[in-house]
Parts: sequence; structure tokens; C-alpha cells
Amino acid sequence: MDRTDTLLTTPDVAGPPPPATRTEDEHPPPAAERRSPAWARPALAVLLLATGLLYLWGLGASGWANSFYAAAVQAGSVSWKAFLYGSSDAANSITVDKTPASLWLMALSVRVFGLNSWAMLVPQALCGVASVGVLHATVQRWYGPAAGLIAGAVLAVTPVATLMFRFNNPDALLILLLVAGAYATVRAVETASTRWIVLAGVLVGFGFLTKMLQAFLVVPVFAGAYLLAAPTGLWRRVRQLLLAGLAVVVSAGWWVAIVELVPVGARPYIGGSQGNSILELTLGYNGLGRITGDEVGSVGGGRPGGGGGPFEGRTGLLRMFGGEVGGQISWLLPAALILLVAGLLLAGRAARTDRTRAGLLLWGGWLLVTGLIFSFMSGIFHAYYTVALAPAVGALVGIGVTLLWRQRRPLPEAGDAPAAGPRWQRWRPLAATVTLAGTLVVTVWWAWVLLGRSPDWYPSLRTAVLVAGLVGTTLLLLSTRLSRRLVPVALGLAAASALAGPAAYAAQTAATPHTGSIPSAGPSVAGGFGRGGFPGGRPPGGMPAGGQLPTNPGDGQNGGQAPGFPDGGGRNGGQAPGFTGGGRDGGQQFGLPGGRQG
Repeated sequence: MDRTDTLLTTPDVAGPPPPATRTEDEHPPPAAERRSPAWARPALAVLLLATGLLYLWGLGASGWANSFYAAAVQAGSVSWKAFLYGSSDAANSITVDKTPASLWLMALSVRVFGLNSWAMLVPQALCGVASVGVLHATVQRWYGPAAGLIAGAVLAVTPVATLMFRFNNPDALLILLLVAGAYATVRAVETASTRWIVLAGVLVGFGFLTKMLQAFLVVPVFAGAYLLAAPTGLWRRVRQLLLAGLAVVVSAGWWVAIVELVPVGARPYIGGSQGNSILELTLGYNGLGRITGDEVGSVGGGRPGGGGGPFEGRTGLLRMFGGEVGGQISWLLPAALILLVAGLLLAGRAARTDRTRAGLLLWGGWLLVTGLIFSFMSGIFHAYYTVALAPAVGALVGIGVTLLWRQRRPLPEAGDAPAAGPRWQRWRPLAATVTLAGTLVVTVWWAWVLLGRSPDWYPSLRTAVLVAGLVGTTLLLLSTRLSRRLVPVALGLAAASALAGPAAYAAQTAATPHTGSIPSAGPSVAGGFGRGGFPGGRPPGGMPAGGQLPTNPGDGQNGGQAPGFPDGGGRNGGQAPGFTGGGRDGGQQFGLPGGRQG
């Protein structure tokens, strides 16, 4: 065994033993509970520090970022009632069109540190660093520290993740809560723990309080992974999942109950709804309407092959790869899909409680369920929504690369053969090596395509990625015959060619101010906006006093009209305190009727 095998797996921290030799009652301690190699903790520290630098550097350049949410943050920092409801103004005329949990973090920060863009955006960046750390911890438990580091690094440099962890939309907190929910599910599967699976339900429930029904896309995946792999009887698993479902209802429902039970005259109007109802908003505009495109206020819904407005491409299987969306999330999406299939083939006919397969199903289910819904939803869709795919892409890449790297070595003993049988045992090292190399080829080719969509932006990078990828692929194919000194070179070239494109986009995103309601990562591409979606430059350095909405040049609502009231009606004569100055006509925010956000 060459020395660099320890970079991706060590005997003490390798994944679970081969499925053929394991029974349902055998549950070896997870990798995190065994002694980690000496390099694991320093490498994690470097990853988290680098992520923090990427997400925090020059953070104040975006000013108030999305002024729609910045106004609610300001209001919540001066009024506890506005804080509770997520009001757009301190006078509590109207709420934003989302549940308010993400606003709570930012408003608390502003209460402590004063009103400025750093106080508002730093909690978002810290959510990003925490998401990388929790994803690393989740993947490491079953697959070792190398898999966790790869997963965390992929999440950190995904362009849309860099964008949203430096912005004040709700997605940053949502990702942290869902990744934490995946961690709790993994812990629950290990010992059939009621406490951990209930905690997963609580985290998903607070995800609902962050961005409504989008948080529930992972519910069938978490429940399915636990129902399949938890080492206990079927009916106990069912009872535990029912308790977890109750935890979701309680942790999400308390706020909904408050809003529905408080008389309408004693609370602000529910922004984005037609009937001043949070249930209508949840099930309509922010619910089924996003799928069907039939909700009031949808742009482009109901058109054949349409959906998502004029910016984010036609619905269909290739939506995540096209136009504006591809450069946000799809750099390693083909690799994640290939490695998911390869990992499931390696798992073969493993025991029900096999953790290798359970983890692949958890992250693969997350990716497929969320990705397919995003691909076919006919209602409002924006490219930045795809940040919800980034943790699953990172996890699958980390898991798949590590599993295949381990499998490329000949088995030391015949008794270690996997369940697929002796014929597969003979060809397994070659198949694993070829799959790794082929995955790299596909990844480099797709990076070449994506970089070609912005041909005037560092054209030499495109060539460098191609050359490094070809050399790295060749060395990977020869990795079992290379000297110990050359194997790290092969791994380094492979990693560099795979991550150079998204990392460059992420760096460009961090270096560019982003404002408005439809931000976009990376440079401008054919058919897309880039640089934050709409022109407008950097917001001013000041914030209007007296509970007013922070304004950017040309932003705001027409004459200060409150968004979200049907027919333009509203309290206080249709005026929401804080909507000052000129703005876009018709009471619309970037083309969405009623001032709604996407």
C-alpha cells in the first residue's frame, strides 16, 4: 500500500467493513469515535479558516444586500413585535413573504452591534462556516476524515453557496438547519436513537420557520434512511418517526398558531398573501403554487416548458445545467451522480443496516428529490435556490471518491471480498480506478463547458483546467504503479482540475458586491445576469432613521406603498413606514406582483 492511501482512508478510520462479512447486529463504532490520523484536525482547521476568509472578506461591500429583508431586520431590531412577525417596518404594517427565523438572527446581531451591513451579514457568513463544519462532521462519521474534508471543501467553494452565505436571504440559515438535521439523522441511525431522530424533526421544523415548505423536501429522505437502516424493529422505527413528525409539527407550528390565532387587527398583514393568512401563503404562493405555477403573483407559470420567469431557464431534466443556473451549482453535479451510482453498486446486496448504503441513500435522496422538484417546478424559480443542492453534492463527491480510492487496491484476503462475488473481486480495483478517472474526465469537460459560457473572463483558466485534468486523469489511471512521491501529485492535479472552476467563480463572487432581490454568483454568462442579477451598484453607506426601509438608488416601492396588499390596499393609507423615495412602479419588487420576493 502506498503512503498516500492514508490521505483518503486509514485502517483505523476507514468506512464500515465489507458488507458480506457484516450482520445486522454488528455495528462498529463510527469513524469519528476512532482515533483520527494526525493530519485530520489541522486540515479541518485550515478548511474552516479558509471558508471563513472567503465568506467574510469584504462582506460590507454589498451594503444592505436585499433591501426587502434588510428593512425587516431593521424593524426587528427596534420592535419586538416586528421581530416576532417578521414585519417589514417597525410600525408593523406588513410582514415579509417568508417565515421570519432567518431575520431573527440578523435582527439580534443588529440589536447587539448596531445597524450596519456587517452586523446584518456576519450571521449569514457564520451560518456558512458552520454548515461546512457540520457537513464535514456528518460525512466523517461513516466514511472517514478525508471524505468529510472533501465534502466540506466542495460546499465551501460552490459559487451559489458563496453567494448566499454573503447575502441576507433566508437560504443561509435554511442550509445550516438542514445539514444539522442530516447529522442528527446519521446519529439516530447509528443506535436507533429516539432523541436524535426527534432532534432531526425539530431542526426541520425550524427550517420551515426559515423558508417554509422548502425545508420539507428532505423529510421523506431523512425518514426513509432511518426506516431502512436503523438497527431496531420495524414498529419501533415507525413509532420513532411518528414522534419525529410530531416534533416537526410542534417546532414549526407554534409560530403559525400564534399568527393564525391573534386577531388580524392586532398583528401585521401577512405579506404575499391575498387573504391575510399565513396558511394561504404557505400552501399557495410559497407552496403548491411554486410547483404548478398557478399561484397569484407567479411569473411565467403555466407556460409549456416555461416556469421560473425569464431568467432561470425552461423546466426539464437539464434545467440545473443550463444558462444562468449551471454556473451556480452544476460544476460537480455530474460527478455526484456518477459517484452515487458507483457507491450503490459497491454496496451491493449489503445488510439492511449497512451504513455505506444508508449514507448514499440519504445524500442521494436529498440531491434527487430537491433537484427534480427544482427542475420541474413551473412557478417562480431563481438560480440561487440551488444552494439547497450544494451539501448533497459535496457529500456524494466526498463519499464516492473515498470509497472508490479504497476499492482500487487489491484485497489482502479473499475473505474480504464484497458481496458481488469473486469475479467482481478480480476486476474491482480496475473498475474503481477507471470510474475515478472517468468521473474526473466528465468533471473537467463540464468545467470546460461552463467556463466557455463566459469566454472573456480569464480565458486561460479554461485551458489550465483542461490540461491539469488530462494529466491528472492519466496519473490516476496509473496510480497503483506510481511511486509514493507521485501519487500525491496525481491527487493534487485531480483535485485542482475539479475545483479550479467553482473556486474561481466563488472568489469572483466574494469580490463582487451583490444587491437586489435576484442575486447571481460568478461572472456574467450568456443568457444570464451575473454580478448580482440587476445593475445598481453599491448601496449607500447610511441607513434611514426612524424605522425606515434601507434604500438603494432606485430601489424601494412606488411612493412608499406597502407591498403585498391585494389591489394595492394597505394600512396607514397604503403606506408602509420605511418605503422611501422613488422605486419600481406598480408596487412590484423586481417584477413580482405585490412586492413579493422569490
